[in-house]
Amino acid sequence: MARLRLAFACGDYDRTRALYEGTVQPDGIDLTYLRLPVEETFFRMMRHREFEVAELSLSSYVMSLDLDPPPFVALPAYPSRQFRHGGVFVHAGSGIERPEDLRGKVVGTPEWQLTACVWIRGILADRHGVPVDSVEYRTGGQETPGRVEKSPVDLGGCVRIAPIPDGATLSGMLADGSIDALHSPRVPSSFRPGGPVRRLFADPVAAEKEYFAATGIFPIMHVVVVRRDVHERHPWVAQSLTKALHLAKRAALSDLYDSSALRFSLPWLVPAVEEARALMGEDYWSYGLAANAETLSTFLRYHHEQGLSRRRYAPEELFAPEAVEEFVI
Repeated sequence: MARLRLAFACGDYDRTRALYEGTVQPDGIDLTYLRLPVEETFFRMMRHREFEVAELSLSSYVMSLDLDPPPFVALPAYPSRQFRHGGVFVHAGSGIERPEDLRGKVVGTPEWQLTACVWIRGILADRHGVPVDSVEYRTGGQETPGRVEKSPVDLGGCVRIAPIPDGATLSGMLADGSIDALHSPRVPSSFRPGGPVRRLFADPVAAEKEYFAATGIFPIMHVVVVRRDVHERHPWVAQSLTKALHLAKRAALSDLYDSSALRFSLPWLVPAVEEARALMGEDYWSYGLAANAETLSTFLRYHHEQGLSRRRYAPEELFAPEAVEEFVI
């Protein structure tokens, strides 16, 4: 029987590299790994459904569940996770010294539906006294003019939000004080030592460690999705791909802790791994539903509260049923 040929569009990650190199192969699948920038993958998958399997923004995926029928089913594998306290930038002359000073300010965000920005707004509301509707928002390109939302967003008037002027960029507006702050997954080019832009949290790593200690949450940014028509024809691919993603991640984390020759160009890589394990547990980059139920539930609450999903989904509604059953590798 011929192996099923599938294209998988995903970023360049250590935790998926074994799939790219072919040292881990999904059972029954001939996988073509397309190593693409995440913005390109998301755009092509959301607009044109070009790939059978793809990395996708968690926020975009949850928004897609409101469609009839939903175009994708997700696997409980998370190629991108990241704390986001370091993604809040402020203009030095804005008068913002503490998170609560953001109330009443004008804040830029590349897109309202970006997963990183959903997390930032939720964390600021939950833990720092900055309700989502206490801020006025501006959307647009961070470094290049003309960016628009990849998916339509209807906020129903619950927040004050408007696009930035034609030809402007969020990075430039932050630098000249036209906006007071920026929520972004990327560091703006206007952030330079001694310049007019600084981080809200002066020590974001300390803030993120404190956040994890208090909540146990390591924010999930992206999931892996299978196009629904593929899953309906071949439901077994969900388990096969999930197993392969687990094996690829396991290989990467093992290589990360090899002290004989550092895998990446970081001089204190091994102590950093040891610290992460001590603070967050041995499987600090966990896959699966059970280990991430609280993280997913928190995000799904933020997503619904911020007007991005029609109802508050439950974590177990996100994934292909074949992919959430526990198995031993």
